[in-house]
Amino acid sequence: MVEIERKFLVDINKWHPATEGHKIIQGYLSTDKNRVVRVRVKGDNAYLTIKGESKGISRTELEYEIPFNDAKILLEMCVDFPVEKIRYVQEFEGKVWEIDVFENVNEGLVMAEVELQDEKEEIVLPHWISKEVSDDKRYFNAWLAKHPYSTW
Repeated sequence: MVEIERKFLVDINKWHPATEGHKIIQGYLSTDKNRVVRVRVKGDNAYLTIKGESKGISRTELEYEIPFNDAKILLEMCVDFPVEKIRYVQEFEGKVWEIDVFENVNEGLVMAEVELQDEKEEIVLPHWISKEVSDDKRYFNAWLAKHPYSTW
């Protein structure tokens, strides 16, 4: 599967959660530039995700649900810092937006993502978007695991 995603910083003075958020903890088994292997715990569910190298705003993404206890073991094997965040999901102008409020070493960062069907797809930006960061690798979660936002 190919993931086509744009990322944006959120103006926290203009954005207010419209739904209840869900805690996510994720760690990285590999952060090689050609492939990223992530383990994620979201509530009682756990996932192993493999992402390929980015080409523009597209990249291959394969995700598999795994046993929760396996995820706990894998999280202990991860490199660097776990990425912890509260994820909110909101619909705007026919698109589903995921807004992540980062915690712990990445506290202060609030970022929104929207998945597209095509790289050239036009979207209407919500008023709470402040800046696009799709091409800035520093805002990839795998980068944040190695270089926490609090150290910038």
